[in-house]
This record gives sequence, structure tokens and C-alpha cells, in this order.
Amino acid sequence: MELRPWSLSAADLELVREAAADDLIPITAVSATYSREAATRFVERQWQRATDRTGYPMVIVRRRDNTPLGSIGLWLKDIDEGRASLGYWVVRSARGHGVAARALEAMATWALEELHIPRLQLYVEPWNRASIRTAERAGFECEGLLRSWQKVGDRRRDMFMYARLATGTLAEPDRVCTG
Repeated sequence: MELRPWSLSAADLELVREAAADDLIPITAVSATYSREAATRFVERQWQRATDRTGYPMVIVRRRDNTPLGSIGLWLKDIDEGRASLGYWVVRSARGHGVAARALEAMATWALEELHIPRLQLYVEPWNRASIRTAERAGFECEGLLRSWQKVGDRRRDMFMYARLATGTLAEPDRVCTG
């Protein structure tokens, strides 16, 4: 597995098409009625985030055949407060192989050790057991439930807040995050 910037290649546009059709990936900002134009705009928004230095959006790629499997991003909206957030998704055809956890571990290690960001955080819907396992495998610890935290689609959703600190473990080892 490796991470690379988005491109307008046929493979990346196909990745966006598969994600857009996936009910578990509602945050791609591409309508379920896929079009090449919408996918192109999605990729261009990823480039703009990198240009604006608001984030580092990357494609998760299977190394052996260069197949795009998903997306991961490091978002810098709160960098002035010493924290950044991460988000990730893997298309249905690539799930269940630990791809997201390896990508999250790689991106988190880079952000903590190379960019020297003190705190990384991510949000997971309580029902999403696979994403909870992914976050925990990558060294993130649950800090609590944020009620009605984020709008996903047309509804506000509860989210578990997970964090990983540059200093290692969080202060209090017992967590309240159970779905």
C-alpha cells in the first residue's frame, strides 16, 4: 500500500465513481448519479486543498498493481490550535484487508513525526465498527461521544472522537466509546 496525490487518470475517476455509488461513503461530495464532470471537480477540489495548504488529500493505492483503493486526508483547519483531523474511506471492493488501517498509520506517523502536529483527531459514527477497528489499529484512542456532531447527508449524526497524540497515550486510559 502507498499514498499518492490525486490525478485525473481513468483509475482515479473510476475510484470516485465506485465511492459515489457506495452508501457507506456519503462524504465524497460526488452525487450518487456519477458523471465524469463531477468526478473531475472532486479531484480538482483535492488539488485545491493541497494548493491552499488546507489539507493533504491522498489516494490509497495497492502497490503491486497501482490500483486505487480509497482516499485519506489530513485536514489542517485547526492547525493554529495544534491539531489536525484525518478522514478516510475505502471502496467496497477493497474493504476487509487492513488497507485503511495501514494508510491511517502511515499518514498519522508522517503528521506527528515529520510535520510535528501535537494532536490528530478523527470522527467515527458509532455504528461503524470497521472504522472503529481501523482507528484503534492505527493507535487512536476514543475520547468520547459527540452528540449530533456532524451533518452527513441530510441528517446530523453522533460521532465518536478519536485522537492520537505526539506524546503517546492519552491521560485517562478508560474510554466511554462503546457503540
